[in-house]
Amino acid sequence: MVKRKILVATTNPGKMKELSAMLNADVEWFSLADFPNITEVEEDGQTFAENARKKALGYAKQTGLWTIADDSGLMVDALDGAPGVNSARFSGEKEKNRGLLDHKNMAKLLGLLKDVPDEKRTARFVCSVCLAAPEKVLIETYGFLEGVIGRTQKGSNGFGYDPLFIVPASSKTVAQLSNEEKNQISHRANAIRNFNRLFTQLLP
Repeated sequence: MVKRKILVATTNPGKMKELSAMLNADVEWFSLADFPNITEVEEDGQTFAENARKKALGYAKQTGLWTIADDSGLMVDALDGAPGVNSARFSGEKEKNRGLLDHKNMAKLLGLLKDVPDEKRTARFVCSVCLAAPEKVLIETYGFLEGVIGRTQKGSNGFGYDPLFIVPASSKTVAQLSNEEKNQISHRANAIRNFNRLFTQLLP
């Protein structure tokens, strides 16, 4: 039997490995790196779901393959849900160095929350995952991780806003957790768990 070919809409080998391991399906995986002439799909949606859907459909149409795409970020209650879909470019600066960009984004977030009391610093990480065929959306799922924004960065095992995001159950930031602990509770892991149930039913 010919294996189903599935494209994961990322060029990040780490993300690719993580996702294919979590899904553990007997399929042939491809990433955007396998299609050097592909046209990038712009993430200009108003929500994470819209961006994930747009990427999945856009790349599925270009390649003819079923495509999995995700979009994720941070929503802070005291900032009316910001940074939201702008999480990666919150500081407004173009920066190729990921570590430096994360630092600038966190600095902006801390500045905006400077006078916000601890009990009002609630936030959540959100992840939206979409699987699309060239002509239609097949699966959409969501995952969340609730927490609070700390006042100082703690931990080094993470990226983005992980060093500021405190998980109440452990009183640690996401960046202080091990990979195993993180994969139990993260917004992406929760979204993929929900996705996996539907995905296994869809495959022959």
